[in-house]
Amino acid sequence: MDLRNFAIIAHVDHGKTTLVDGLLRQTGAVRDNQQVAERALDSGDLERERGITILAKCTSVEYCGTRFNIVDTPGHADFGGEVERILSMVDGVLLLVDAAEGPMPQTKFVTGKALNLGLRPIVVINKVDRMDQRADKVLDEVFDLFAGLDADQDQLDFPVMYASAKEGWAAHEPDGPRDGLTPLFELIRDHVPPPDAEPDGHFAMLATTLEADPYLGRVLTGKIASGRAATNMIVKALGRAGDVLEETRLTKLLAFRGLERVPVESAGAGDIVALAGFQKATVADTLCAAEAADALEAQPIDPPTLAMTFAINDSPLAGTEGGKVTSRVIGDRLRAEAEGNVAIRVTETGDANAFEVAGRGELQLAVLIETMRREGFELSISRPRVVYREDEHGNRLEPVEEVTIDVDEEFSGPVVEKLGKRKAELREMKTGERGKQRLVFIAPSRALIGYHGEFMTDTRGTGVLNRVFSGYARYKGAIGARRNGVLVSLENGKAVAYALWNLEERGPMFIGAGEKVYGGMIIGEHNRGGDLEVNPLKAKQLTNIRAAGKDDAVDLTKPIEMTLDKAIAYIGDDELVEVTPESVRLRKRHLDPHERRRRSKKAEVA
Repeated sequence: MDLRNFAIIAHVDHGKTTLVDGLLRQTGAVRDNQQVAERALDSGDLERERGITILAKCTSVEYCGTRFNIVDTPGHADFGGEVERILSMVDGVLLLVDAAEGPMPQTKFVTGKALNLGLRPIVVINKVDRMDQRADKVLDEVFDLFAGLDADQDQLDFPVMYASAKEGWAAHEPDGPRDGLTPLFELIRDHVPPPDAEPDGHFAMLATTLEADPYLGRVLTGKIASGRAATNMIVKALGRAGDVLEETRLTKLLAFRGLERVPVESAGAGDIVALAGFQKATVADTLCAAEAADALEAQPIDPPTLAMTFAINDSPLAGTEGGKVTSRVIGDRLRAEAEGNVAIRVTETGDANAFEVAGRGELQLAVLIETMRREGFELSISRPRVVYREDEHGNRLEPVEEVTIDVDEEFSGPVVEKLGKRKAELREMKTGERGKQRLVFIAPSRALIGYHGEFMTDTRGTGVLNRVFSGYARYKGAIGARRNGVLVSLENGKAVAYALWNLEERGPMFIGAGEKVYGGMIIGEHNRGGDLEVNPLKAKQLTNIRAAGKDDAVDLTKPIEMTLDKAIAYIGDDELVEVTPESVRLRKRHLDPHERRRRSKKAEVA
């Protein structure tokens, strides 16, 4: 059967997964009466809750005698490592661009990766059914983007289609016939070349994704570069340097058919398949026949830019809400994550109970933490910090990001002022329609930690901020930290409503009445600059004369809900986030108040 392998790439929320839904339904891979969730490939709980694609997914459809292997890729910059790996096993890409928003930071990132690999994208301008669509201008912006990324003449001569993935149609003109996705299938078949593979050679395949299956063990997915794979054949795994890692027998060979992976007896060169039977092989290793001698070249992955410390939970409440609390099980879980996720790096620290985990951004690390807490882990998480480098002259370099902001004109002043204080450089300012402005900054990654919440407040929830890793630049100097202090509990027990009511004048609360607290736990924000130690357990003194209902009539303000993402962005360098399956708490790194004072004095002297 004729084969076409292609990936769908785009900025977050430009319609990749919705388009795949339409392709599945219109080829019969999913029946019209079949109960399938919207955005079927976003199968993980976190993907559905956050509305984003986190892991790349493979699927397959057949159309007029051609099998299309489709890869749905993440659109968020923090999961760029997934995109880079996937692009090495496809022969073409569909670049989706929103007809109203146009090219965004992640559009530039993924397009650059595709062009560098020599792929010739098909541009699909999606959401042309929107009232504010500007398809013609967006097409010009896409061409400018390609030219700015040094695309060659073949890549600049890209085919264009206009579509509404939500309504399930694609056409060669914005006002063309809207009768399904057939024109898109035909364009992919004609434009994307057949797989570049050697059908007559020894079996060889580069592993691009890894997952753990409770029944099959390690399952490695990739495109067969040469030869044929067959169940029960003897195969080996080669490292990047060509060293033999292990030799084994293929216990299972799985092919993608619609939304399912089905067992097959054999598969040929060019097909995307999943293999089981290996114990040590991982991403970027070559899986091949015993006779093969050379490893396949793997694409280099951009290094992590942000790091956090993952440590055991040593608070007084440790072990009361989760069952996985020891450093051994935490370390094993983190190392397993790093094996399958090449954008994650785990290193030992001087503390046997703590590990440094580096990744692409706050969201990627927050997703890992959320996944672990749902698996029953208890953790203490530090404030994110950037990963620095040095150039050949010994100068300190820090990661910087391109930040694109769409905001109403009335809010652009505060945004420019706040980012200016955070050492960001304004590179571009464009006025759009209906009083909107687009601002483009180059900002240090560390300046953006915790900024999103402040940005939403400054723009009254109407601003849109997107960011993508740009590179490394000279260190830009100190950046002001959080100005307000925090309210720190002195006592262990359950918070009392009367005590919280009295503390409200000191600042907003993070906890409610009846919640467990302990000494060193952060229960609210102080209105002033320094930290304040308080007693949230102090009850009202009883007297002999009481008016009916007076003691119970305490009207508390609703506490600020500290989600995991908010908490990670909020804490200071001397604070931690305590994460359990049931709770997210903020605490001081050192729970003992005397130890905190000693550390504070040392820091002032330093």
